Amino acid sequence: MSTSNLRLRNLGNTKAEQRSATPSPNSDQDEVQAFGVNSPAPRSISTLEVLRVLAGLFLLSSSLSYFVTNDSIFWGYKPSFTRLSRVQAWMRGPLLLTESELSIYNGTDSALPIYLALNSTIYDVSASPHLYGLGGSYHFFSGRDATRAFVTGCFDEDLTPDIRGVEEMFVPEDLDVEPVGAEGEEGKKAKRDWKIRRERAWRLARVRVRESVKGWQQVFDGGKGGKYFRVGRVKREEGWEERLGEQRNLCKQARGQRPKIEDREVA
Repeated sequence: MSTSNLRLRNLGNTKAEQRSATPSPNSDQDEVQAFGVNSPAPRSISTLEVLRVLAGLFLLSSSLSYFVTNDSIFWGYKPSFTRLSRVQAWMRGPLLLTESELSIYNGTDSALPIYLALNSTIYDVSASPHLYGLGGSYHFFSGRDATRAFVTGCFDEDLTPDIRGVEEMFVPEDLDVEPVGAEGEEGKKAKRDWKIRRERAWRLARVRVRESVKGWQQVFDGGKGGKYFRVGRVKREEGWEERLGEQRNLCKQARGQRPKIEDREVA
């Protein structure tokens, strides 16, 4: 064999070896599969990691809120579950107190909560001792049911739960006196008309009283940012109002609030 033929053969063998040594595009994958090893999957975020991030954000927000407001970790909002007294009342269950028992919680004993009653429902107002505690502006409401005073605004003589006749403060004065002068059918018609308008006025006045009481109940039943709350009811026997004696007359302030003339458009 000639020297030139031998060189060509050696060159051909070298190229063949190089081709066999060059990995194919699927050679790595084939090798991985051959050894039974799976390629790593993309990393996912676990639920625990999400909760950790949320907890961190909550802690940061709460700390900043307390630093700014110096009072609340919820930027001024105070949920009921953050108030120890409210949680304790919920765990204890509703109270049922007589008027004598209710009078003990009048704010004179700092070791006891401060209660007031409105329309026989008892509310805890301990969150405002500067108002309902001893020496407070509204201390006279504490330890009693003074529903009538809430309606009339007479805080001296109307500190009682008796609201009989209080609707008169919403009845126009011109309906107090039956019309006189006209005779015959005209006079009878005038009296019938007066009677109908008077009955309607008293009916609307009773609605006004209920709305007034309801408005005050909303103030104490979770109102004022939730710092006041319901704790129970006043224990009373059936017919307790009648045993209070004769119906009270309107106080001077309530009489002064009466409308002078009936509003025919409302009527």
